[in-house]
Amino acid sequence: MTTVNDKTAYHIPVLADEVCRALIVNPEGVYLDGTLGGGGHAEQILGRLASKALFIGVDRDLQAIEYARKRLAGFPNVRFYHGTFAQMDLALIRFGVEKADGILLDLGISSHQVDESERGFTFRSGVRLDMRMNTTEQIQTAADILNRYDYRDLLRIFREYGEERRAVCIARRIVKQREEQPFSVSDDLVRIIDSCVGRKHVKKSYSRIFQALRIEVNGELEQLKAGLEKTPELLKPGGRLVVISYHSLEDRIVKNFLRKQENPCECPPELPVCQCGKVPTMKRVRPYLIVPGEKEIRENPRARSAKMRVGEKL
Repeated sequence: MTTVNDKTAYHIPVLADEVCRALIVNPEGVYLDGTLGGGGHAEQILGRLASKALFIGVDRDLQAIEYARKRLAGFPNVRFYHGTFAQMDLALIRFGVEKADGILLDLGISSHQVDESERGFTFRSGVRLDMRMNTTEQIQTAADILNRYDYRDLLRIFREYGEERRAVCIARRIVKQREEQPFSVSDDLVRIIDSCVGRKHVKKSYSRIFQALRIEVNGELEQLKAGLEKTPELLKPGGRLVVISYHSLEDRIVKNFLRKQENPCECPPELPVCQCGKVPTMKRVRPYLIVPGEKEIRENPRARSAKMRVGEKL
């Protein structure tokens, strides 16, 4: 049974020192963690904030909030909000705050969610194909997608969200297989992937296909876009946005968002002077891309794919 004292029960916070250095511009300020998880980053940040500071943790996973609530019980200046990071504005309103000094988004999935078989995020044998971040939401599960999506939609999510080379074969065989027996547990999907991918590369394909389904179930990319668009209005001047992503789709969205905030002009390049009137709202903070060092990757292999970017409100 997981205990609060087991600091690795959720995950080791990735780039913890780098996050704190980039995020904390005012030790007495207001900070919002839109992806609280088990509270790993929160614990590091709170340990460097003054007692007058306010820290708001947001997560769509109630299990994560309950774990973090216990882990962070020693900090009286932390508040919790059950929701998505696209609802960060509602979290600030809930606690009587207009703007924040810093916003952190640590995207992806926690080690705890992967390790808990009943959540359905893992391809271990016998795991139910659920994958909902918020198990109280009445939304489609991964099994629903596999059993209901047509071939074209399955192909789309496997290609776009999983970047899977064998997407055509996998999508076709899923459609054929479900005519005989609907998909229910991880083994059903693993067998299909095994039949399309060589043994040498199959584990990477497991990860890509399961990732694609998780993104589709939870609308992760739509949530990311919606959350990012709100951040310029939620930050104080000089406030920081710190985002850690774990695959190229997320990182591309974050990179393009920060570039657009820094240079929003939509005028044709041949015009000598801007006519659209759009002005920058944020600037990118150098270095533009921060990744874990070799030592961190050795100690926490799941940090290997992490990419961190920082923006500052003008």
